[in-house]
Amino acid sequence: MVRQVRRLVAVLATTLAAALSVGFAGAAHAAPKPPPPPPGVDISGTGLAEPLRLRTDTQPSLVNAVIDQVNFLGRTATATAPKKADLGPKYTVVVLAGNTPKQTYDLYPKAVGGPRVYRPAKQPDSRKVTAAWFLGRLSMSETLRTAGVPLEREFDTVSGGIGGGERVIPEDSLNPGRDIDEAFGELQRLLLLNVAVVLIITTGLAGIALLIRRRTR
Repeated sequence: MVRQVRRLVAVLATTLAAALSVGFAGAAHAAPKPPPPPPGVDISGTGLAEPLRLRTDTQPSLVNAVIDQVNFLGRTATATAPKKADLGPKYTVVVLAGNTPKQTYDLYPKAVGGPRVYRPAKQPDSRKVTAAWFLGRLSMSETLRTAGVPLEREFDTVSGGIGGGERVIPEDSLNPGRDIDEAFGELQRLLLLNVAVVLIITTGLAGIALLIRRRTR
C-alpha cells in the first residue's frame, strides 16, 4: 500500500513538473505585445498620386508643423466663404490617433487673399462641429511643400500669428551677401545730403541776420 502511494506521488510530481516546464517555456517564447501605432497625419490633394503619410515616430517635426496649421481653430468661423474660383488647389489633412482618424480639414494654401482652412461639419470621430471657414497661417504653403506637397516655393515666412499676423519676407532679402560698396555709397550720399541741408539753413540764417542788422542801423 505504501509503495502504491509513493508511486502515485511520484507520478503526480512528474506530471506537475512537466506541466510547469511547458508553461514556462510557452511564456518565454510568447511574442511581446506590439506597441500601438504612432499618431500622425495623412495629406491628399492636387498633384498627389497617393496620400502622404506622416507619422510621429519617423517625422515628428513635420507632423507637428502640419497640425500647427489647424490647431488654433476655434468653434466659430473667422472668415467668410470665398468664391470657388479663388480657392486654388485643395489639400485634405486627416489627423490620426494611431490608425484611427480623428479630425479632417481642407487647406487652400494658394487662395486669393491668403490661405484658407475649411472645417467640414462631418468629422471622422463623429464629434459635433459646424462647417466653417478660417483664415490660415501664411506659412501654410511652405509647410505643405516641406511635407512633400508639390507646391512652388515663393516666400520664407516668420511665424507668430494667424492670417495677417505674420510677416512675409522675400527669400532674397534673407541673403547676407549684400554689396558692401553699395551700402557705403548710400551712406555717403546720405551724409552729403545732410551737409547740404545744414549749409543751406546756415546761409539762410546768416542772410536774415544781416538784413535785420541793416534795418536796425
